[in-house]
Amino acid sequence: MAFPKQVRLVEMSPRDGLQNEPGPVIATTIKTGLIDRLADCGLRHIEAASFVSPKWVPQMGDAAEVMAAIGRKAGVRYSALTPNLKGFESALAAGVDEVAVFGAASESFTRKNINCTIAESLERFAPVVEEARKHGIPVRGYVSTVLGCPYEGEIQPEQVATVAKALYDLGCYEISLGDTIGVGTPLKAKRMLEAVSRDIPMAHLAAHFHDTYGQALANLYAVLEEGIAVIDASVAGLGGCPYAKGASGNVATEDVLYLLNGLGIETGVDLEKLVATGDWISGQLNRRNGSKVGQALGGPCQ
Repeated sequence: MAFPKQVRLVEMSPRDGLQNEPGPVIATTIKTGLIDRLADCGLRHIEAASFVSPKWVPQMGDAAEVMAAIGRKAGVRYSALTPNLKGFESALAAGVDEVAVFGAASESFTRKNINCTIAESLERFAPVVEEARKHGIPVRGYVSTVLGCPYEGEIQPEQVATVAKALYDLGCYEISLGDTIGVGTPLKAKRMLEAVSRDIPMAHLAAHFHDTYGQALANLYAVLEEGIAVIDASVAGLGGCPYAKGASGNVATEDVLYLLNGLGIETGVDLEKLVATGDWISGQLNRRNGSKVGQALGGPCQ
């Protein structure tokens, strides 16, 4: 199949990138500075916050303050993760443009992560989707562990398809398929996508691949060949999974953009500005830039 002419990049760094950052809670001004810089790069879909209990995710405790302080740019969709109805109500009050719910294809991962079964997690999401529909707020659904689980090992494509279809039928307009621990390879990614796309149109699917084993770009190339046109990524490769030993986090947006530029696929994102943003946030967090492209084109290595 031909590659898509355009790809929408969904920037995950302000939420998925920062939520597991160790050490002191990151200042609100750093978070808003990151979000504003990302929008200035041309990114049009930014997951800005997570409305969860600060007890469980301290780095996201200032979600409302972040949403209030960002310099909202016309044409940019600012979304937030809302695991339950209380989170949705807070997100709605904060003026988010979109909310997301987070499920998994693994029963064990679901129990470890949110202390319930897959079926019970879907029941929890139903009132969130219903309330969002009343307010005209689109809902995005995440399915994690689509190519492997730290507890169960390999996950069958049919199981991923079942959970993805349940979220889609619930009312999620788009389903993001996450290789949470980054163990997938291109053929496995293609087979998983084949199973999911039997029930959900390709235009309503997204790829969210972590780079633990250095396979994320290869996996993305594989699913681009199949028609995926939405990719989740995180500037400077920020993020990780606390449930997976050695999980290095999201694929870097700079690296994905470099790949897409090389394939002649339009994104509307400025690579030079994005590299500068990755350098900036790496410096703010006093950590090494996790993007290969950022290291090659940016400032001195952190």
